[in-house]
Amino acid sequence: MSPRSPRRSLAGLLALLLAGCASLSPQQRSAAAGIAVAARSTQVDCARDDACALPSPLLAMARDALAASTPEAPKHRALILDDAPDALLARIHLIRAAKRSIELQTYIFDEDDAAQLVLDELQAAAFRGVKVRILVDQLAALRKVETLAALSALHANLELRVYNPVLDRARLSLPMYAVAAACCWRQLNRRMHNKLLVVDGEVGIVGGRNYQDDYYDWGADFNFRDRDLLLAGPVVGEMVANFQAFWDSKRSVPAEQLGDVARYLRAHGPPPAPHHAFHKPGRVRALLAEVADDAVLRARFVEPAEPVQGVRFIADLPLKHRREAAGPTMQGGTSAGLRELIAGADGEILLQTPYLVLSKPAQALFRDLHQRPEPPRVLVSTNSLASTDAFIAYALSYKYKRRYLRDYGFEIHEFKPFPADAPFELGATGADLGLDDADPAAASASAARPATLRERRLAERGLRSEPDSEAGRPSPFASSGGMPVRLKRAGLRMGLHAKSMVIDGRIGVVGTHNFDPRGDTLNTESAVVIDDPGFAHALAASIRRDMAPANAWTIGRRDDAPILSGVEYNLAKLSERMPIFDLWPYKYATSYDYAPGPGCPPTVEPPSPFAPEFRRCNRPVGDFPEVDIGLKWLGVRAFTAFGSGLSPIL
Repeated sequence: MSPRSPRRSLAGLLALLLAGCASLSPQQRSAAAGIAVAARSTQVDCARDDACALPSPLLAMARDALAASTPEAPKHRALILDDAPDALLARIHLIRAAKRSIELQTYIFDEDDAAQLVLDELQAAAFRGVKVRILVDQLAALRKVETLAALSALHANLELRVYNPVLDRARLSLPMYAVAAACCWRQLNRRMHNKLLVVDGEVGIVGGRNYQDDYYDWGADFNFRDRDLLLAGPVVGEMVANFQAFWDSKRSVPAEQLGDVARYLRAHGPPPAPHHAFHKPGRVRALLAEVADDAVLRARFVEPAEPVQGVRFIADLPLKHRREAAGPTMQGGTSAGLRELIAGADGEILLQTPYLVLSKPAQALFRDLHQRPEPPRVLVSTNSLASTDAFIAYALSYKYKRRYLRDYGFEIHEFKPFPADAPFELGATGADLGLDDADPAAASASAARPATLRERRLAERGLRSEPDSEAGRPSPFASSGGMPVRLKRAGLRMGLHAKSMVIDGRIGVVGTHNFDPRGDTLNTESAVVIDDPGFAHALAASIRRDMAPANAWTIGRRDDAPILSGVEYNLAKLSERMPIFDLWPYKYATSYDYAPGPGCPPTVEPPSPFAPEFRRCNRPVGDFPEVDIGLKWLGVRAFTAFGSGLSPIL
């Protein structure tokens, strides 16, 4: 075979794929948009001025805060949404309570039970007379072109736009990903990672959660430990303004104007409104039974919402994705705001991120902090290999453990896949029961069944054996990047997805930024910063719970080799510095588990690996506790050795 044959074959394949996604003519595109617009209903099912909105103590709380505010003295109320089912309940209630407008911006919008429930409620709100605007990123948007076509033609009150579509498509098949990577790498990597829901311009929810079962404790095999912030007050107006900037961007394209959706509309016309039967209708009914319960809403959302001071919303704008604006030197934005907060720390930084892969500016910042005469203590909550949905990102975190401990002074606590004390509702998932309504005891028993039975149940129900992740939509370029590794034992596991920070017990941050290179240069991000000791204390307690010995392993220095320990250390350090061929098998650090006993009482405090008693009270459990050796385990070692060049896009 000629050496040129493979290249010719690849070129031919790319040509065929590009021909299959050839752009529509302006006339064809206009005709498709006309089909969608003509099909949109203008019927409004409610004649009342309030759009038959559900009475809402949350919106009443927001109106009170706005009424009491002045430009000089704004009033805000804030509530940390740690409980996943409550985070979904708050969203559904607010959508039903909307009188005028709903803005929803997200990275992932799946079509499973949780996402379908939200989608149903958004459609119903449009028919009540509420203006609904949905903005989704292309890589993780709704799974089916039919769904996008149906929504684009549903109602005059509902608009759907797709951010930064590559190849003029709303959805990319895996072959199209290959084409996009070859022709449009820069555009493909620049994603909208912002997440917010705003109702009537008065109440907002921001944080890490997307629209997928795994974010609301509804996943059958895997769920995310995540965090949102419910916020009422004048700062919500800034959230709306930021949403508007994205909505007006030329990168936000109405769904009906994209090639694949337009072709569908021209070939088939508008499909029926999207809806599928819920896989577990019992849990949907249980949630909806509380959506109008005033006592429940007040107890869970209004009474715990605290007055807070010093509230700021920091967010990137779409211009971050302009060629001349991109890069770590870009002025302003979320990354710059977060670095400024960290640089101002005096005593302690609590940092929670699912993916501990730091950008070069962040590395320089933490190195400078650690070199101060009195450096702040830095505690980090992140995923273990056993809990992460992104084993490639973990591989690079593993590579730099020595640097994190010695050069930055990090105290790293890695989340366990089966935490003993976490804000998680096992009964909501039904675990692996083939039942509609599973009680918590039954679900708990199910979660410990052998993997073979679990996999058989999943196969019988047509479900995946591993959860989709933020990258599994199925983009290989998203910020999570992969699926969980196989463990030594079966069970319903959890992984961290929360992105939060507390500075000096005074400033709390909840947002979308993973404190990673993608967030610095490729993704647009947002965060709420609250300079209020009471709020910071509550947020710190939530993060520390995830770092407690029952829920996390602590990363500490490995015991010295009996001979030539200095030589071994220097070889490991030299190997770590190599971008490829980091092949030294013995890393500086390993995982430890707290072992209560004489002189080591049970505790909820995360142990410091630098404390004198650390080795007395903690036992080494290996580099990758709970992980079964397999292809992904080998992949971690391979990416540790050869994959450091991938860090800017992870």
